[in-house]
Amino acid sequence: MKAIRTHETGGPETLKLDEIDVPSPGKGEVLVDVRACAINYPDTLMIRDLYQFKPERPYSPGGEIAGRIEAVGEGVEGFEVGDTVMAGIGSGGLREKAIVPANRMFKVPEGIPYEKAASLLMTYGTTIHGLKDRGHIKEGDTVLILGAAGGVGLSAVELAKAFGARVVAAVSSEEKGEVARKAGADDVVIYPREEMDKDASKALSQKFKDACGPDGANIVYDIVGGQYSEPALRAIAWEGRFLVVGFPAGIAKMPLNLTLLKSCDICGVFWGAFTAREPKKFHDQVNELFDLMKAGKIDPMVSETFPLERAGDAIAKLEDRKAVGKLVVTMD
Repeated sequence: MKAIRTHETGGPETLKLDEIDVPSPGKGEVLVDVRACAINYPDTLMIRDLYQFKPERPYSPGGEIAGRIEAVGEGVEGFEVGDTVMAGIGSGGLREKAIVPANRMFKVPEGIPYEKAASLLMTYGTTIHGLKDRGHIKEGDTVLILGAAGGVGLSAVELAKAFGARVVAAVSSEEKGEVARKAGADDVVIYPREEMDKDASKALSQKFKDACGPDGANIVYDIVGGQYSEPALRAIAWEGRFLVVGFPAGIAKMPLNLTLLKSCDICGVFWGAFTAREPKKFHDQVNELFDLMKAGKIDPMVSETFPLERAGDAIAKLEDRKAVGKLVVTMD
């Protein structure tokens, strides 16, 4: 079978298309005929050895897949050959067939395409955990979302609206702003891509405050980090929750006096660790996502698909922060 693998530390250009043997599932595992693998920001970090987890090379990036079960290992219950499934596996998805622990899989409801099924777990899973467990979202809240036109950002727009919040989407271009509006954002703030000086940072903070209203943002959902985090923190509401989700623009150094002045919380959202520590709540939230999808309240936006041999191009596009919605590699 064919597999995209990383053999050395580096960027997308170092990935190779290899021919490897088809593996056999062990106890508690299944073999999935992969039909789609979504690309996520951790994929860009892992191949450069910049992520928390560093699998032994050679390995395939790709932590979010959908496909059909081809073989079932010993002790697996509740799944059969032919079932359509999706799974979050951390890595190993950019290949034609993948071994998946049964406890990381979910049956895909009928009618959901493989590309959308592969785009649900990491983005919407991260966001439902972040907004509900860490942000304690409630109806009527104002939510400021940084990086609102990417896969995670659009999931935050849709879920915040589904939970009854007012959404302010912060993005880097008018084109991305229009995408966020179509997903349900009530207001849009365009932030600069170039480096900001103190005056520009202050001006951006005022834009956030104007959009969020006099009471500020009850929740800041920060997927971007870097120079954008502090201006957003300055626009937070009294006892607001600032959720740290990712930092493709760099790790921010926050002035902690602002947390005292606003009596606010800065909370980490580490979805991967959450799924391992609280598997029942994780499964319940995925089922809630399926219900929201059936109700038409969320719908993963797949903006572009790539064949397996061009998986590196998909990773490069995400790394360059040019992606809108989700990028998915398909195995057709």
